[in-house]
Amino acid sequence: MKEIILTVQVVVSIILIILILTQNKDGGLSAGMGGGGSFESVKRGAEKVIYTATIIFAAIFLINALLIAFV
Repeated sequence: MKEIILTVQVVVSIILIILILTQNKDGGLSAGMGGGGSFESVKRGAEKVIYTATIIFAAIFLINALLIAFV
């Protein structure tokens, strides 16, 4: 049972890394320090799908990590 949960955790981790890296954030390091003059925009299309999938896989990752801790 624990091997299955660990395997699922590894797969979810890889998918989560890919989803996070594919999200496009403009501005680079300066935007993170307050130098980016960005505006609020609405997510549409593939960007919205990737954003939603990232949230879902992050929740799965968290629940699976708690399962590993309690098993």
